[in-house]
Amino acid sequence: MSERLSVTKTYKLFIGGKFPRTESGRSTAVQDAQRGLVAHVCHASRKDLRAAVEAASKGQAAWGGGTAYLRGQVLYRLGEMLESRTSEFVEALGGEKDAPGEVRATIDRAVHYAGWPDKFSQVLGGANPVAGPYHNFSIPGAMGVVGVVSPDEPALLGLMSLVLPALAAGNSVIALASETNPIPAMLLAEAVATSDVPAGTVNILTGFRDELVPHFASHREIIGIHGAGLTDDQRGTLRAGAAENLKRVIVRDTTDWHDEAAQGAGWIEPFTETKTIWHPSAT
Repeated sequence: MSERLSVTKTYKLFIGGKFPRTESGRSTAVQDAQRGLVAHVCHASRKDLRAAVEAASKGQAAWGGGTAYLRGQVLYRLGEMLESRTSEFVEALGGEKDAPGEVRATIDRAVHYAGWPDKFSQVLGGANPVAGPYHNFSIPGAMGVVGVVSPDEPALLGLMSLVLPALAAGNSVIALASETNPIPAMLLAEAVATSDVPAGTVNILTGFRDELVPHFASHREIIGIHGAGLTDDQRGTLRAGAAENLKRVIVRDTTDWHDEAAQGAGWIEPFTETKTIWHPSAT
């Protein structure tokens, strides 16, 4: 009997609902705890980020232009897709004893945010008291394209905890996966590609923060940044970008991603813009 060949997989980028190779031609080896080769992932470049921004700008029109109820249904469907691939995610997280708990928490977080798209505007907005014969309303809505810089650990729950609030608000997302274990992010990309999420709504890059964070910070079409697990230098780079192009930057110092404090309307609010509407009253 001939020996079975084992083909090491190379995960591509996820841009605009497709899986293109990086234009740079570079790849990075992913190793397990015993330093065995697990897979290769693309080493994204500045040009790949620009392509992702173009795709996200188009995707946001479809995602943000739909009804809030539909966005909630799609996020719930994404949670179902994650659950159907639980064993794959557990394996991608190294099969460690806490891996099933991380996958379960990620699914729960997707379901949690599935309930917010048609509710956050009521919680974060409202009717404002004004002098005169007018009604005045504050209505929060999507910003546009949000960049997400994922922490290394937890590779899946950390990523989704940063991505989901922006999606719930109607934004599109460009996410930079964990450096140490990007495979769960690419499995997420496969789940997104086979769900009802419009192409370009979620885009996932694999690469190195030191190389790509400056481009996240400087690109003017990325309206906000949601990050965690950053070094002081990387934080400084994002602050400099925010000062130069008025980008909204939120960097989390969360230590317990399983905590309920790591979710909710307070995580959605930074990625909304509030419109104020005046309307004459009948009296």
